[in-house]
Amino acid sequence: MADAMNFDLVCPERSVASFMAIEVQLPGSEGDMTAMINHAPILTTLRPGILSASGADGITEYVVTGGFAEVKPDGVTVLAEQATKRSSFTQEDMDGLIEGVKVLLDLSDEATQNSAGKTYADALALAGTLGFSVA
Repeated sequence: MADAMNFDLVCPERSVASFMAIEVQLPGSEGDMTAMINHAPILTTLRPGILSASGADGITEYVVTGGFAEVKPDGVTVLAEQATKRSSFTQEDMDGLIEGVKVLLDLSDEATQNSAGKTYADALALAGTLGFSVA
């Protein structure tokens, strides 16, 4: 594949994906971004959202709960808190994510309340995008 770059998606317990990609769309904490070959180097945090990678087999989508992405001219490496193929992500998974974010919000102090509130809002938006209900 011409104009392809390395794409690696890992979470603490396993490697989720590794293949050549044409582009990777990331749910950055400051907004969505698309990385392609020869992209300027950047390190960004991720919010709960959908990460998609376009490769030889088409577009593959993953639900990520947060983490970091390192974009370099020759590839993208994502270190996700959790990552699941979108097709395998269930209502039960969504409930667990919302529950965990609610706990963080409840435990947040004045210094972390804005960040926790944004993460909670991002998780709710993800639920809506995926068509899941929020209890």
